[in-house]
Amino acid sequence: MATGLAKDQPTGFKNHLENIAIVGAGGQVGKYIVEALIANGKHKITALTREGSTNSIPAGVQSIKKINYAQPSTIVEALRGQDALICTLSVRATDEAEKLARAAAEAGVKWILPNEFGNSKNNEQIDRDIIIGIKKGQDRKLIEELGVSSWIGVATGFWYEYSLSAGAWSYGFDIKNRTVTFYDDGAKQINTTTWPQVGRGVANLLALKVLPEDENDKSTTLSQYKNDFVCISSFKVSQQQMFESLLRVTGTSREDWTITSESAKARYARGQEMLKTGNHMGFGLLLYARVFYPDEAGEHPRIDNAALGLPEEEDLDKWTAVAVKMVEEDYFLKEVVPRTTG
Repeated sequence: MATGLAKDQPTGFKNHLENIAIVGAGGQVGKYIVEALIANGKHKITALTREGSTNSIPAGVQSIKKINYAQPSTIVEALRGQDALICTLSVRATDEAEKLARAAAEAGVKWILPNEFGNSKNNEQIDRDIIIGIKKGQDRKLIEELGVSSWIGVATGFWYEYSLSAGAWSYGFDIKNRTVTFYDDGAKQINTTTWPQVGRGVANLLALKVLPEDENDKSTTLSQYKNDFVCISSFKVSQQQMFESLLRVTGTSREDWTITSESAKARYARGQEMLKTGNHMGFGLLLYARVFYPDEAGEHPRIDNAALGLPEEEDLDKWTAVAVKMVEEDYFLKEVVPRTTG
C-alpha cells in the first residue's frame, strides 16, 4: 500500500480508484451505494453475485461476475484488476467475509470496505455484547495480516428509515399500531443514517485521492482512513425526538399512542434469553438495546460528513415520512429478522 505523497510514488502509480467491485449490489444498502457511485461517474463498477442469484442489479453497473464461495478461485478471478472491494452482506455471512478478504489479497485489491455499516467503536466489550462485533474485528485483523489490502470501516449507526419502520424490536416504534417503548426515558441520543446518505458517503469516500499530491496538498485523502473507521451520520437523535417527528408527520398526538418504557439493560437481557431458546428475534432486540446504554455505544467518536462533502444533518421529518410510507406499503412483509448490520 502506497504511503506518503503522490509525487514520490513510482511510475505507474494511480492516485485515484478506477475499478470498484461490490458484493450485495442489489441489497438494501448496496443499491444506494451503487446508485451514488454511478452518479459520481468516476468508477467502473463490477457487481459480484452468487451463481444462481436472482437479485436485481442496479442499471449502470458495467460488469456482473458470478462467484461461488465454495470455489474461492472464482472470487479471485472476479477481483483481478479491482482497486477496491465493497462488502454488503448479511450479518450471518461470516464465512463469506473471510473468503472475500483472502481472495482480495490474492487478487491484489488494495482497499476493502468490509461488512461494517453499523458500529463505530473498536471496543472489545461492545463487540462481545453485540455478538457480531467480535467477528467483524477478526475480519479487519485478517485483512491487515494478509498484508495486501487496507480496510476502511464505514460506520453509519443503524439505518434510520429501516429502523424506525421495522417494528417495536428496533427503535421501539410500532407505527401501524401506534405503540412506542422507550429505552429508559427515551432521551439517549444516538447517531443514525439514511440509506441514501450511506450511499453518498461511500461514493464520495472512494472518489477521494489516495494520497496528497505534495506537501502543500491539505485535501482529504483515502489514506487518512487507512485501517480505520470513517463515520457518517444523518442525525444525532433520541427516541423522544423521533417520536416528536412521528407525531408531526402523522398528525397525531401522544394521547393517540400507547407509550411504555423498559430499561435498555433489561431489554438487552430479554434479547439474550430469547436467543437461548432459539428465538432469533432476540438478536435484533439485544443489538438495538445495546446502543442505548449510557456508555455512548451508539454515538460516533467524530463525524466525517464535512470531509466527505455530506450535509451535516438531513431533514428528520422527511425521513420519518419515508419510514411511515414503508409501513403503509408493508415493506417488511418478507422480513423476519434483521438481515444486515445497519
